[in-house]
Amino acid sequence: MTQQSHNLVFVREIDAETLPPPLNESGVRGWLWRNFLYSVMDYSSVGASIRSLSMLFFTVLVSYVGLTQIWSLIDFVFLSAVWSDPTGIKREACWTVSQGGSLPNDWRGACWPFIFAKLKFMTYGPYPMGELWRVNVTGLLGLAGIFWLLIEALPYRRIVGVLLLTAYPVIALILLTGGASDANYVNSGAYILVGLALITVGRLGQRGLLGVLVSDFAAIIGFVGWSLIGYQVLMLIFSVDVGLEPVGTGDWGGLMITLVVAVTGIVVSLPLGIILALGRRSNMPVARLLCTIFIEFWRGVPLISVLFMASVMIPLFMPEGVNFDKLMRALIGVMLFSAAYMAEVVRGGLQAIDKGQYEAAEAMGLTYWQSMRQIILPQALTHVIPGIVNTFIGLFKDTTLVSIIGLFDLLGAGKSAIADASWSSPVQAISVYLFVGFIFFIFCFGMSRYSIFMENKLSKSRSH
Repeated sequence: MTQQSHNLVFVREIDAETLPPPLNESGVRGWLWRNFLYSVMDYSSVGASIRSLSMLFFTVLVSYVGLTQIWSLIDFVFLSAVWSDPTGIKREACWTVSQGGSLPNDWRGACWPFIFAKLKFMTYGPYPMGELWRVNVTGLLGLAGIFWLLIEALPYRRIVGVLLLTAYPVIALILLTGGASDANYVNSGAYILVGLALITVGRLGQRGLLGVLVSDFAAIIGFVGWSLIGYQVLMLIFSVDVGLEPVGTGDWGGLMITLVVAVTGIVVSLPLGIILALGRRSNMPVARLLCTIFIEFWRGVPLISVLFMASVMIPLFMPEGVNFDKLMRALIGVMLFSAAYMAEVVRGGLQAIDKGQYEAAEAMGLTYWQSMRQIILPQALTHVIPGIVNTFIGLFKDTTLVSIIGLFDLLGAGKSAIADASWSSPVQAISVYLFVGFIFFIFCFGMSRYSIFMENKLSKSRSH
């Protein structure tokens, strides 16, 4: 009898029951296994045992020290801190019994009533009390524009971005200073005519009608012309009396100064750094030499020296009767200093672009500026987002150096508040430095997280 073999195939018609993950991969046990036990439970050999015991020892030691310090900070800032002063007795609110107050002799905590009492000064400086609404309106307009750009679902984001870069600085400066600046209409008209002439020369140079040398520098000549016209138009706008009380920059201070210097430096240094990076990689020897000298000069000078030179040396070279505002001189120094470092970051991104991208742009018949705007720069800037944000964060923290030229930034205003004898206490200085450090941490951490968000977003878009 012949035996026949049959191949049977079974097809599941009902999904199998979903089982829970293993205990060592979920919950508290899973977290401990992934982050702790996995690295200290290998005793398969002598070397592995030594490594596991060493990891266990250092992990326990670091955890103990870290948790101890974190708990001490939490206790100082929150648990043992004085939050209110209902009696209005000022410094006595943060005094111990031996000092004449009501707190225990072993008390150690932050004195937040002191911070609340000095919050206005550390935020606005000596800005007139009745005019603080102008600073608040300026800040709210800026925040509204930034959030509008960050939320992708909102319409007209491109228009809002253009307004933030063009109209908003003018509105902010008029609100903060009051406008009504002095302007010579005859000189302004003459400079505008010069700017128009430079723009015309640049246009003719781009068409190759004025020789090779002018053609090579046509874009720069046109940029100088537009800059000259823009500056004179701004001066004419600022000369209009809008009915606001003039407030000089000498009455600015605190967080207001910090944000003005940081935001201005960040906004200006990026495009200027891009231009310098392109110039340093240019095929034109003169442009490459000038950009290289500019970058290396500003990178070789400390920011303190730059601010000192801007505050003390620049007025010595100005004609008699011509004087720049102290804050304006500091802004120019910070912008040029930061632009030099930004240029090197951007140059690193340009060097990372494959040569084939340039050849593809030439094959498509694009001009130099078209290829840079549409192909090269978007890729280069994407590669160096961490470096760009790192420069921004460094610039934001370097704003504290403006105190050496008499500008009271957030840290300078905090130091000035510490000198108030009516609030003298052992924890007065510590409370101020904790508050200032927290403000700087919020801004720097926010820039860092947004940088990570942009990196992830752009990496996903490239993967698709």
